[in-house]
Formats: sequence, structure tokens, C-alpha cells
Amino acid sequence: MLDDADLLDALRRHWDHSGIDEDVAHEIYHDDAVLEFPQSGERFEGVQNFREWRRQYPARLKFHTRRITRRDDLVVVENLISYDGAPWMYTVNLLEFRDERVAHERIYIMDGWDAAEWRTPWRADQPADPPPPAP
Repeated sequence: MLDDADLLDALRRHWDHSGIDEDVAHEIYHDDAVLEFPQSGERFEGVQNFREWRRQYPARLKFHTRRITRRDDLVVVENLISYDGAPWMYTVNLLEFRDERVAHERIYIMDGWDAAEWRTPWRADQPADPPPPAP
């Protein structure tokens, strides 16, 4: 497994090149990697398959990484994503590594929501990480 600095560099390179240079963006994956979107029930087997559909993606994507958490061979990346300049949406990427590359990734994408007023008495004064300015 990569050391922390190399892992961060590889992940930054991945998201910096996503939607721009898919060959570079997909260097983090094993050839037989699996990509899943549990919310839609989709599963893609083999990096060549998901690299190719990403080349055809009809929107311009912008990413903002909020947090990366690593435990052994599992990395959790909390991102924000914007499609064609639309408001940010929250994403969580679960990356399972085999050696130094991703073998399995699950991606969850969701809208944010306004905080419920009834929880105010128990809420911390400092908010969770706010989203960056509009894309």
C-alpha cells in the first residue's frame, strides 16, 4: 500500500484529471477493478469499461475534496461534485486497495439538506465543513 503522501498525491491526481484526461485519472485502478453505484444498482467490471463511459460523460465535472480517511487497505474520500456548474452535491467514495491500486470502489452521491431546527439545542456552535463557494 502507498504511504500517506503518495496516496494523497495519487488521489489528487485522479480527481484533478477526472473529466479531462481519463487515462491519467484511471492510473489508480487495477485493470480488473470494480466500480459500483449502489444508489442506481450499477456495477462496472474492468477499468477499461468505466474509463470509456467516463470519456463519454455528457457533463463537465468539478470536484472539491473535503476529507480523506484511511484505514489499512480502505480509504474513504468525502468529496463535493458539481455537474456543469450546478450547486455542489455530496459524494462519498469507498476505495478498497489491493497493493498500491484501487481494486473496488463504491460511490454514493446525494444532495445536501437544511438542518432541522428542532435539533438546535444539541448542535455544536461550529458547523461541519461548509461547502466551498459556488462552482
